[in-house]
This record gives sequence, structure tokens and C-alpha cells, in this order.
Amino acid sequence: MASSIEVSEEEGVRYLHFGSRWIQGAMRVARPFGLELEYTQHMMFPLLLQPDTWPRRVLVIGLGAASFTRFLHRHRPRAAQTVVEITPAVIDVARQHFRLPPEGPRLTITIGDGHDYLTACERDFDLILVDGFDARGRSGTLDTLPFYCQAQARLGAGGLLAANLLTRNHGHRGSLDRLRAAFDGRAAALPRCASGNVVLVAAVGPHIGIEARDLMARARACKRATGLDLVPVARAVTGQEASFHL
Repeated sequence: MASSIEVSEEEGVRYLHFGSRWIQGAMRVARPFGLELEYTQHMMFPLLLQPDTWPRRVLVIGLGAASFTRFLHRHRPRAAQTVVEITPAVIDVARQHFRLPPEGPRLTITIGDGHDYLTACERDFDLILVDGFDARGRSGTLDTLPFYCQAQARLGAGGLLAANLLTRNHGHRGSLDRLRAAFDGRAAALPRCASGNVVLVAAVGPHIGIEARDLMARARACKRATGLDLVPVARAVTGQEASFHL
């Protein structure tokens, strides 16, 4: 839970803070539907692994500056988003300062704990995005084996999860091991961001295997359609390999 919520602005970028210098979210005022922070861009990597009509049902745990919600609302208009945010004031700030889209058929906002929500939830989702931290950068129950098992159970066929980790204290190996345990080994870490964030991705359903050249082609098409440049990530995850598997 945020002890205090602050908004700052510098060189055309608006930032969200939870009572500390750590940036909890950002929006370039002139391009509000873009993804300003590198890790938020990496969180959209699952879009390269499924057709353009995917996803239809999205769960976002941790609203922050509403970056994912704005981006998906603009570029995946058929997707219905459910956002779970534990701190009501974060929602108010996102509405006032970060152009949070209005609630309606495409967006539902629930106040609550993400772990508790998944435990009680009976719906399935195509995509689950996990990005919840307190003022000290702690994710609490959102980085535990029980939580990842609940998330795995709530993904429909072909579903994907992306989770943001702050790795400055403990790295990401333990988190990746827990995610692999919950997803039968089907989890991977994306390249570390300059900020130190690492995004983990996991999958259920049919095996995902995409040739490197096809993944690059999808990344370039995504950039043309949305402005989101995932070409460096696509290049990094394949490296010398002929394909990407998950």
C-alpha cells in the first residue's frame, strides 16, 4: 500500500511516486497512449506470441500510472480489461493525472488485493499482467508460488502471464524458479532493463514455437501499428537460436 502518492513532471514526462524517489509509472504527456518506461514495453512482449485479435480478456494487477490500460485500450479495442488495485487513491490519481480510460464494457476496476482476487476469481483470462509494489518496492504475495499457481489456473487455453520484477536486492532467479514450478517449466526471463527491472513471461496451453525471423517480423509489424518497439527484445530472446520457445 502506498504511504503517500506524488506526481512529478520533467521534460514532458509525468511520473508517479509512492512516497519515495522510485518511479512507479510514467506517461509522456504528448503521447499518452505510448509506453514510456522500458519495462512497460517488455510487459507487452506476449502480444508478439499470439494473433493480432488476441487478447480478449485481460487482468491487470497493479494500476500504477495506467500505462498498460491506456495502451491496450487504444491498440486492442476488442479486449475487456479487469484492473485490480489495492489502493483507492492510486485510481483517483490515475484518473486525474494519467488519463485512465472511463469504466465501461471494456474496463472494470476493482479495489482489492491481487492475490485475494485471483483466489476468489472464477473467470479465465487470456493475459495476466502483474505489476504490484509498495513504496519500498516489495511485491509481497504477488511473487509467491501460491500466487503463480492461482494465475496459472485462471489462464485460458493459450493464455500468457507477464510479471514485472524489481531485482536490485534479490535478482530474479528465485522468482523464475517459482514461476516455472507453477507453469510446468514454461516460463522465461526477458532481458534486464536499464532500470534493473526484469519481466518474466509464462504460458499455458499449446506449445509456443516461433522462428526468429517470424518473431522479428511480428515485432516490426507491432512497431508500425502501435509505435511500440519490441524489435530489440525479439532479437535478444532469440540471440543465436533459430526460434523462440515457451
